[in-house]
Amino acid sequence: MKLHVINTGFFKLDGGAMFGVVPKTLWSRTNPSDENNLCTWAMRCLLVEEGNRLVLVDNGIGDKQDAKFFSHYYLHGNDSLESSLKAKGFGHEDITDNFLTHLHFDHCGGGVKYVENNPNRFGMTFPQAKYWTNEAHWKWATVPNLREKASFLKENILPMKESGQLEFLELNKGQLFPGFDFFTADGHTDKQMIPKIQYKGRTVVFAADLLPSVGHIPLPYVMGYDTRPLITLEEKGKFLEEAALNNYVIFLEHDPINECCTVKMTEKGVRLDQTFSLHEL
Repeated sequence: MKLHVINTGFFKLDGGAMFGVVPKTLWSRTNPSDENNLCTWAMRCLLVEEGNRLVLVDNGIGDKQDAKFFSHYYLHGNDSLESSLKAKGFGHEDITDNFLTHLHFDHCGGGVKYVENNPNRFGMTFPQAKYWTNEAHWKWATVPNLREKASFLKENILPMKESGQLEFLELNKGQLFPGFDFFTADGHTDKQMIPKIQYKGRTVVFAADLLPSVGHIPLPYVMGYDTRPLITLEEKGKFLEEAALNNYVIFLEHDPINECCTVKMTEKGVRLDQTFSLHEL
């Protein structure tokens, strides 16, 4: 198995929204904001090369929405989904599976494209791929609650089913293939899927929005975007203890600087241990 980092660019979100009830004087130590209180975040995906399968975990924000939509998020950086895949020697047609942790726009928007720049015609970015979610989350996303409605965009989601490329994973099995397992978390959104990948004798966990950055390791640092913050506290606490005990490699999707980290137990609870790049494994 080979793992590749796929960078799709950076965007900005309100720092207060990203850290909930934690005061800015505390969260700004790890994630400084600009004059508009916006912090920079990565949209870092993971490419898993195993046998004849090439699995992309998430796919970034895409480019379908209009200028007004993107003006809220200040997209920047030189990386894109296409350029990052090309740098690893791959194209869109090489992807066999697109594993989607959840269907918020910054995680799945790159999987669907406009055909000939026509906003009324949709095509799949990965024409040979199966797009994986689970039935419970699909229902949650396609009949969204008012709190999350702005994050579940129909143009990102419905074409997956219309194309015939959508597949549902069985949550009780918790596996895409041997060596690529996953568990679910419900605090951020219902049935978010978190991959656990066996790689070079280590367990690599793609943390998605269960742990967006190293700045979110302390338990109270919970996003205001989470639909069930008290459940996030429980899920994150359990996960971090397990990660410290088993020396998991935590792959960070949104941390603007750090690709990976490990955590350790301290007298104050679980805290950051080391940060490093994936290629250092």
